[in-house]
Amino acid sequence: MSLKNAFWLLMFSLSVPAVMAQDAAAPAAPAKPKVVYHGFDQDIVTNFVTTGQKSLGYVRVTMELMIKDEKFLPLIEHHDPLIQDAIVSVFGKEQENQIKSLTGREEIRIKILKRLNELMKKETGQELLQDVLFTKYLYQ
Repeated sequence: MSLKNAFWLLMFSLSVPAVMAQDAAAPAAPAKPKVVYHGFDQDIVTNFVTTGQKSLGYVRVTMELMIKDEKFLPLIEHHDPLIQDAIVSVFGKEQENQIKSLTGREEIRIKILKRLNELMKKETGQELLQDVLFTKYLYQ
């Protein structure tokens, strides 16, 4: 074996443990949460107060909950009745002009998101939802 080959063999054998030590010392990147969606089996249909409070209007919505991490899906499914009740409650307190305007609809969406995260924090200790999406929004 030549001196040159022996030198390269020695350099290689000394560098391998150093490279391996760097790889072992590098912390693993935490797993990025995987966002999932949860829809309800049925549309949410409820009443709202019309102008002058002489009659009731109704709203029918289909919603999807954007859940921050797929590991929270079983918790959302478990609390499904509580979540739907909170949504119906928010709509039931809204006036006709809020229900029927685009800005009002956005405000309602944000109210629902905040209310649901408050409930989930109370029930599970953490906010589980990233967003609430209306996929159908009808009123009369």
